[in-house]
Amino acid sequence: MQMTEATPDLKAVTQVQQKVWSEGDFAKIGNRAQIVGEHLCETVDLLSVERVLDVACGSGNTALAAARRFAEAVGVDYVPELLAHGRERAAAEGLEVEFVEGDAQALPFEDASFDVVLSTFGAMFAPDQEQTAAELLRVCRPGGRIGMANWTPEGLIGGGLFATMAKHAPPPPGINPPSLWGTEERLRELFGDGISELRIEPQVVNFRSRSPEHWLEYFRTYFGPMRMAFARVGDDGAPALENDLLEVMRTHNRAGDKALVAPAEYVEVVATRA
Repeated sequence: MQMTEATPDLKAVTQVQQKVWSEGDFAKIGNRAQIVGEHLCETVDLLSVERVLDVACGSGNTALAAARRFAEAVGVDYVPELLAHGRERAAAEGLEVEFVEGDAQALPFEDASFDVVLSTFGAMFAPDQEQTAAELLRVCRPGGRIGMANWTPEGLIGGGLFATMAKHAPPPPGINPPSLWGTEERLRELFGDGISELRIEPQVVNFRSRSPEHWLEYFRTYFGPMRMAFARVGDDGAPALENDLLEVMRTHNRAGDKALVAPAEYVEVVATRA
């Protein structure tokens, strides 16, 4: 089906995205941001008696963080290989986590079946933002909390990395940028009357590597969206994309010539289910 800006084929986009996130090995990327999931569990004040869902969990960072706090943790993602990584990590730590294959836009759980619904840089990438928000609300019980970590439009990831890749390899027309989830205006639009309270706090996570060049090599090897961007631009477009990505990291690097330490802005979101 041909897509137009007015009527994007969201099902087709979802299928493509699933393939993109299956490329490389996102576990090697996500595991380096484990601190975000740990911090989010503290921000939502997770209790050991609560049932917790980690949406678009990847290899399980936030689900594992919840399990470390003795919560009943469930992780859901549509990439089976990442779920397998999560199971291996849980087994290695002796943690009890249930990992389930499923799409953030059609969560395979009953209404109001979780006390807390979390997502770290996951649900925000689903192409149908309205449907995704509706699903987060649906599976969260009244009075429960929805906690998210979302990249902002202005930060290193939303305004730098993904904006640069989109310039060289544009996304499908009619799809809202994922980084809109990092703005209060969009969050209030998406959750609407489904929530009774919304708290948003800016946060920073540091990308650390040996150099901008080392960072690019690592991400180009393991990060599915970047692998796909380079595949789309081909050999002719690769040098320009590479140079622009390196410039982004050099601009944000606060470690000088010693290494790469690039602060990436995101927001922690805690919404109380009405």
